[in-house]
Amino acid sequence: MQISVQGLGKKYQKEWIFRNLSEEFTTDNSYAITGPNGSGKSTLLQLMTSYFPATEGEITYTSHGKNIPVDKQYQYLDIITPYLEIIEEFTLREFLSFHFKFKELKVGYTLEEFVNKVYLENDLDKMIKNFSSGMKQRLKLGLAFFSQCPICFLDEPTSNLDVKGVDWYLENVAEAVSEKLVVISSNQKYEYDFCEKVIYIPDFK
Repeated sequence: MQISVQGLGKKYQKEWIFRNLSEEFTTDNSYAITGPNGSGKSTLLQLMTSYFPATEGEITYTSHGKNIPVDKQYQYLDIITPYLEIIEEFTLREFLSFHFKFKELKVGYTLEEFVNKVYLENDLDKMIKNFSSGMKQRLKLGLAFFSQCPICFLDEPTSNLDVKGVDWYLENVAEAVSEKLVVISSNQKYEYDFCEKVIYIPDFK
């Protein structure tokens, strides 16, 4: 799996957030997108996942040498961000039943194993709106870590996690890195310190 970014730029009104960003992202590698708040880290993830259109440049997804159309790219990726919410009116059981109609669990995993991995085995019949912020974040991260999608985008992944939650993240993201193409947007070094490549967004102003 490969994502090719060529000459990418994003402008809001008259201000360029970044320009001339080119990079190759490949499976079994991990990438960190860094920079101060407001530098465009989340914007780059949004462009790479087709959440927003780029002002200039091109993003190409390739699998086994074949280009993937934009309207099919969502099938290959999971994205976890603070601004994307899960459906809180569902119980956990209802939500997972709905979610896994569109995405598949990691090969060999059962629903029981999934809820055990995210430490929510006793909460299947609880409405998600009654979850703590840390429980919601573990759930969202688990959906990315334990799916069959080959690409994993993480934006500020340890938001709302306590010390034990951060340890859980570090353990499971290490496993994900060995299996997927992982891209992490963060300005917290401990969230991405293991990444092979660091992209510093202010370099592309």
